[in-house]
Amino acid sequence: MSWLEEFWSDMLSEEPLRIIAAWLTLDAESQISVRAHLQEMATEDGWAASQRESAQTALSVLDAPSDSEVPNG
Repeated sequence: MSWLEEFWSDMLSEEPLRIIAAWLTLDAESQISVRAHLQEMATEDGWAASQRESAQTALSVLDAPSDSEVPNG
């Protein structure tokens, strides 16, 4: 499996740890491009329902507050 195939497999895995690990391999410019592509996958026609759901899960994981932003309580 190529790096790119493995990256997208992780991003669309619906597993938060795999999504975050893949995301952190990207530089800032690539993160912008990948987020835009995930948004397209989640909202535009032409993608299978499972692909749209996986893209939405990845976006939700990326948009979730990190542990450092959660107050200690």
